[in-house]
Amino acid sequence: MSSVDFASLGISAPVLKAVLQLGYEQPSPVQEASIPILLEGKNLLGTAQTGTGKTAAFALPFLSMLDEKQKTPQILVLTPTRELAIQVAEAFQSYAKHIKGFHVLPIYGGADIGGQLRGLKRGAQVVVGTPGRMLDHLRRRSLDLSNIKGLILDEADEMLRMGFIDDVETILAKTPPECQRALFSATMPPAIKRVADKYLGDAEVVSIQNKTKTVERIAQSHLMVKGHQKMDALTRILDVEQFDGMIIFVRTKSSTLEIAEKLEARGFSSAALNGDLTQTLRERTINRLKKGQLDIVVATDVAARGLDVERISHVINYDVPYDNESYVHRIGRTGRAGREGKAIMFVTQKEIRMLRSIEKSTRQPISSFNLPSNEEVSGQRIAQFKEQLVGMCKSTKLDKFHSLVKEVAAENDIDMVLLAAALAFEAQKERPLFPKMVAIDTPRASASDRNERKPRERSERPDRNERSERNDRSDRSERQRPDRAPKPPRDKGPTVDGEGNEVAMVTYRIEVGRNDDVSPKNIVGAIANEAEIDAQFIGHIKLHDDYSTVDLPEGMPKELFDHLYKVRVCQKPLKISVDNGTAGEQRDAKPAYKGKRDKPAFNKEKPAFKGKPKAHRGSDSAPRKPSKRPASDRK
Repeated sequence: MSSVDFASLGISAPVLKAVLQLGYEQPSPVQEASIPILLEGKNLLGTAQTGTGKTAAFALPFLSMLDEKQKTPQILVLTPTRELAIQVAEAFQSYAKHIKGFHVLPIYGGADIGGQLRGLKRGAQVVVGTPGRMLDHLRRRSLDLSNIKGLILDEADEMLRMGFIDDVETILAKTPPECQRALFSATMPPAIKRVADKYLGDAEVVSIQNKTKTVERIAQSHLMVKGHQKMDALTRILDVEQFDGMIIFVRTKSSTLEIAEKLEARGFSSAALNGDLTQTLRERTINRLKKGQLDIVVATDVAARGLDVERISHVINYDVPYDNESYVHRIGRTGRAGREGKAIMFVTQKEIRMLRSIEKSTRQPISSFNLPSNEEVSGQRIAQFKEQLVGMCKSTKLDKFHSLVKEVAAENDIDMVLLAAALAFEAQKERPLFPKMVAIDTPRASASDRNERKPRERSERPDRNERSERNDRSDRSERQRPDRAPKPPRDKGPTVDGEGNEVAMVTYRIEVGRNDDVSPKNIVGAIANEAEIDAQFIGHIKLHDDYSTVDLPEGMPKELFDHLYKVRVCQKPLKISVDNGTAGEQRDAKPAYKGKRDKPAFNKEKPAFKGKPKAHRGSDSAPRKPSKRPASDRK
């Protein structure tokens, strides 16, 4: 451990006082390297992972050089998301609490611009915001950059990934040439290096290379599980794991709402966090999590960017992230600033390659997680129930209730212990102490590895995400693959649900075809994600040049039909309609389903389409690389 302390770094007395009051003892490596460089007035190019203390690395030196008399903006910080802008602004405020007359103003989209205009007019020495809203204020001439002395680009690689790099360059070009600049990024792709070369000149370089330093204090594990059993597996984990605060990461905004609602129904304090929520609601959710009024947040990657809540002890990757960098960012929400954390990732068999890729990237093995047994869940619930009963006996005035129970026991000649047992039985109905839980299959990754090592051309079901990274081969492989969803052979009989009942199917026409470079995997991904129907219940898919047909369970609700009409695949709306001309023929050629499901296939009494239709995203719904995700899902 370094012997350097904050006092020896040269930061100003008011800033040092605030740092010590916050409980900081020794600077992190990136802080120790960066602060002296910035205090000397030099430009800085920093490479460091999330959770390493980058905010303090640039906030402390720039605050130490602040002119208290100047009320116009002196420091400008660009961040990729609203959440990070708020976090950075809060950090500046806490570090500057002993600087008289200090004001920091976060500006970002989704919030009332009138309040931001008034804040800029009143004066703020530090402005933190997203590129889009910064440009908006520059066009309005409400933000004056003429006196800017320091500019910081925080998480520059994320701004590149989200498509903000042109906006960033526009803002950089409007700052004074003598302005001191600092750029921090987890990675250094060519586009970021070009910006650094152009606007930072001969900048000092600080590189904290070892990725494992950001995750070595986090206990990482994975659970092999089938997609439709994730919720049951999650419930078991929540029942047994001793957690304080938790973030559950999913891929889509609609999944945040669905899973949060299911968890609430199962008795867990949870809420969704995604880009469709109003900024007021997003901020309220984060504050509830910080204050302990909320235990679980279900979030997308971007919505949780920059989220730093001390009580987050666990991260659950409900869906495997799109890329390795996202994984590091996700688990970086816990184990921050020296704290211990735990990260669990749900992995399906077709995602094993992604698991191995993450292990290689982080240079750490991700151990197998042992799913809690029924006995472990029951034991934990019983222990909590006992603790609750004892606590109530010690802290609650029970005189009236004691008399009532004695009266009932005397009037009916019932033993007091038996009566207490009856009360316990009644109290545990919503959360049974001896639950009969659904059996969950947890295949071993090692067994799947053998299948994954087979030659690519022999596989009938390569992973969707993996194939998306090999566009040069996808067209050829698609022509070799049957034009239908990957399922058991068609001659096995009709589609059946988990109870053995035959599922009636209807053939629909969708207005995308071979000419649009669509493949069955695109269609399966879109319908499975948007309609919340298991892929096993998506029947025969036939591709034509200008359109395609797909068999789906009978009885689709109108609101879901209207929603699917607008969903896009390969940048074209499905415009789904009933295909009366060929329905009968294709209905007889359905694949069989031999597995077990928690919920049977869809009919009037037992629908296959679960929940409500997902919020329309206006783009492809099949899993794909982040660069191809729609802009609406990145905000």
